Amino acid sequence: MNSPDNLKNALEWVERQTYLRTKQYRMLSCGDQGELLQAFSLMIRPHRILELGTFTGYSTLCLSRGLDEGGIIDTIEIYDELQDLIEEGFEKGGLTDSVRLHLGDAKEIIPTLNETYDLVYIDANKREYSRYYDLVFDKVPVGGYILADNVLWSGKVLLETPPSDAQTQSIIAFNKKIREDDRVENVILPIRDGINVIYKTSMS
Repeated sequence: MNSPDNLKNALEWVERQTYLRTKQYRMLSCGDQGELLQAFSLMIRPHRILELGTFTGYSTLCLSRGLDEGGIIDTIEIYDELQDLIEEGFEKGGLTDSVRLHLGDAKEIIPTLNETYDLVYIDANKREYSRYYDLVFDKVPVGGYILADNVLWSGKVLLETPPSDAQTQSIIAFNKKIREDDRVENVILPIRDGINVIYKTSMS
């Protein structure tokens, strides 16, 4: 489990560096969302976490808050130019021995991970959410959780006539897929851009 003071300092550093060193700072899972990820991790005390979409590592640090002793986070990021910033943040947060950073396409990396995950956090390519879900489902035990970010997509998914762009339509399809999957129970929390909390109740 990450100490509160150590985590706070690391999060502040990552937030500041993200603003200084990237142009996509709005992708940070900070504020209420970061607090939710920390609280969720503390509640379930996961031993294994899989994260799809590291960005600069802010959400990884938040998820580490309740990581069980000896636990591991596998986190996947497609943009290798962020590696230095990510690894610096992990070092400041004391996560060097508990996080494994994988650089590349999540669809290719997930099948190579021979682990079972208590918690999966999806925050990567919105067009691939349904595919990610299919790839991780068997790696989550009954009683495990999958969290998916951005499922309200700035409210676009709630419009009577939503936009026809691929990202919006993919998020709509993903939400429908989860709603109709009788192997899980779920609720969408209207925090920031919406988080779908998915609880696995059966394998098939």
